[in-house]
Amino acid sequence: MDINLTGKRALVCGSSQGIGKACAIELANLGASITLFSRDQQALEQVSAELNREQGQVHHVLVADFSKPEQVSQAIRGHIEQSGAFEILINNTGGPAPGPASNADSDAFLAAFNLHLISNHQLVQALMPGMKEKGYGRIINVISTSVKQPIPGLGVSNTIRGAVASWSKTLANELGPFGITVNNVLPGATATARLDAIIAGKAKKQDISLEQATENEKNQIPLRRFARPEEFAAAAAFLASPAAAYITGINLPVDGGRTACL
Repeated sequence: MDINLTGKRALVCGSSQGIGKACAIELANLGASITLFSRDQQALEQVSAELNREQGQVHHVLVADFSKPEQVSQAIRGHIEQSGAFEILINNTGGPAPGPASNADSDAFLAAFNLHLISNHQLVQALMPGMKEKGYGRIINVISTSVKQPIPGLGVSNTIRGAVASWSKTLANELGPFGITVNNVLPGATATARLDAIIAGKAKKQDISLEQATENEKNQIPLRRFARPEEFAAAAAFLASPAAAYITGINLPVDGGRTACL
């Protein structure tokens, strides 16, 4: 099975920590040169120092605030002019604050729309010409299992994630003739800072201990544990590889079986 990414360039968003960092490390281990992209330059520099360089990879750090799509667009277009085109894009951004949709302010939906769909779209439009020219493109969107089954208490996130999934499927149909695949990977409960915050919020709301809230979450997962970010990254890396050339337009849960629907 061909999962060799030597000579490929990957833009990995939200790569200062968690799932994004794990994806960057895995892609570099497969031979790709990585551009780390988030708003925290210091954290990105630390991640860059950990990336594999044994196959001649050249890694970069790029900084922008994803709540400002025009800043994202300007940063990536300037970077492409200086360092060249990309074959792989990992769209990944931290989710909106929790809370019921019925209580959400309209501005929260607009902010999340910019943070996720519009910034994602700016990146696709910037990278798409290079992918078409190379005849190889892998666009992988990190979304959420909520696109299959809305998650209680994440009203804004459920709404925006669904929009991103629909946008992604549309792109898959449009870009397939150019050798560009577009897929979504849907993390379930993954051991990251965001999951810690969600569990802490549930513990406080339910007036139970953090340990009990954690156990409650694990008991909803058939595998009875949280995913490691590296396990999620393995799925994303496969979709980025030549081996996944005939897979496009899918939503792939990496959730330990928690999602109840097919």
